[in-house]
Amino acid sequence: MSSGQPRGVRRDTIVRVGILAWLTVVYVALWGDLSTANLLAGVVVGALIMVALSLPRVPVSGRLHPLPLVEVVVISAYYALESSLQVAWFAIRPAPPPVSGVLRVYLSTRSDLVLVLCTDVLNLIPGTMVLEIDRRRCVVYVHVLDVGSDAAVDKFYRTTRRLERLLVDALERPTGRRSAHRHHLRR
Repeated sequence: MSSGQPRGVRRDTIVRVGILAWLTVVYVALWGDLSTANLLAGVVVGALIMVALSLPRVPVSGRLHPLPLVEVVVISAYYALESSLQVAWFAIRPAPPPVSGVLRVYLSTRSDLVLVLCTDVLNLIPGTMVLEIDRRRCVVYVHVLDVGSDAAVDKFYRTTRRLERLLVDALERPTGRRSAHRHHLRR
């Protein structure tokens, strides 16, 4: 390494700059006006948030793989759109409300980052809400709007399994990935 800094210090700096940039983008988006004053205020507010509300570090041991990450974004957007249409249909259809329930999902990842991102994506999908995370056993309890049929439950588990696999592919090291033959999700 020619820079003289340890790899962890450089990575930590890159992560902090990325967080500051993201907070700045959110600030400017909330104001709805891209101006120099809003940009500078966004940087200041972002820095204050990072100092005053610092979060514990999530250990990241993988590498970012751009193509699977793009696939995660596209598939997540598709699931969110599909679920939004399903929720809208449930709201206007001339039938009783769907049967809802809480499903237990066993995740195979041991990465805190993948676990958090997987639960975040599940929360973004209309009709689902993560209620509890058991980190020790890697179990997530999710309220699902439609569990009225085996097909609906199986679809939820397939969706969750696919999201987890895509996140593992996007964020974990190739040597640290679980075997593709292993059953990733149990009921």
